[in-house]
Amino acid sequence: MKIAIITPARPVAHSGNRNTAERWAHLLSGLGHHVRVEQRWDGKPADLMLALHARRSHDSMSRYALAYPGRPLVLALTGTDLYRDIHDNADAQHSLAIAQRMIVLQEQGLAELAPRLRAKTRVIYQSTPPITHATPLKSCFEVCVSGHLRDEKDPFRTAVALAHLPAASRIRLTHIGGAIGADFAAVARRLMRREPRYHWWGERPHGSALRLLARARVMVISSRMEGGANVVSEALNARVPVIASRIPGNVGMLGRDYAGYYPLGDESALARLLWRAESDAAFYRKLKRQCAVRRKLISVKRETQELKKLLAEFD
Repeated sequence: MKIAIITPARPVAHSGNRNTAERWAHLLSGLGHHVRVEQRWDGKPADLMLALHARRSHDSMSRYALAYPGRPLVLALTGTDLYRDIHDNADAQHSLAIAQRMIVLQEQGLAELAPRLRAKTRVIYQSTPPITHATPLKSCFEVCVSGHLRDEKDPFRTAVALAHLPAASRIRLTHIGGAIGADFAAVARRLMRREPRYHWWGERPHGSALRLLARARVMVISSRMEGGANVVSEALNARVPVIASRIPGNVGMLGRDYAGYYPLGDESALARLLWRAESDAAFYRKLKRQCAVRRKLISVKRETQELKKLLAEFD
C-alpha cells in the first residue's frame, strides 16, 4: 500500500508530531508499505493518507478526500487538536467529519470526542526504541525537563519551583529544548542568571537529549495541553519516574491513580512533589513501580500491531 503521512512539522524540527510521523513511517515500512512523509500533500497518488493535526493538515485532507473519495483517510489528533482546535475551529471540525478513522495517543483523548466520533477512533500509544538507563549524577538529585519552550508546555514552571524547595534539597534542573521565539530564550537565560540550580541546554540532537533524560532521577512534564507526549514514553522506557501536571493528556499516559501529579501551574505543589521524590525513598519507589506498570503500553511491538490492526479495518 502507498501511504502518505502528512505532518505540518518541518523535516528539521524535533517536535513531537514530526517524531511521531517519522516513527510511524518506519513502522509501516517495516510492514511492507511504501511510505512518504510530507508537510503538505503533493497531489501524488496514495492508497491511504494518515494526517497529523486536524487544523493544520486540513487542506491536505480535504484535497485528498476530493481527489480520492472513498479511499482511507486517517487523522491522528494532537494535543492542540483535542484540547483547543476541534472545539472552535471550522477547519479542524471538518477534518473530524471527513476522516474515516482517527487516532488518539492516550485513553483520555476519547473523552474529548462526541460518541459518534469515538466509534471511529482508536487509541495507539507511542513507543520508543529501548533506552538504557544511565548512572545518575552523584553530585546532585538531577531533574530533567524535555520539550520546546512554548506556551503550551508551561516551560518554566519547574525552574520557578526551585525557589520553593527546602534548603536541604540537592535538586538541580536540566532543561532540554529549543526556544520557540526569542522571548522564551531571553527568559531562560534570565532564569539561569538568577537561579544557579537551573541549566537550559537549548536544542539538542535526539540521542544527546535521551542520554540526558536517561541519567535523571525524575522527569517533569509541566504542560498545559498534551495529546500524549512522546517524552513521557521515553521516560517510562528509560525507567525515569515522571512528575506531571494533572491534565487529561498526562493522566491518559500515566493512569488515574498515579501518585506524581500536581495541579497545573502550581509551582509550590510541584516543589513539594520534587522534594518528596528526593527525600522520601518509599514515595520514589512507588513512582517507579507505577511507571513500570505503564511501560507495557509503549512497546514498539504493541504500537506496530495497533497500526497493522487499524490498516486491516480497510481491507
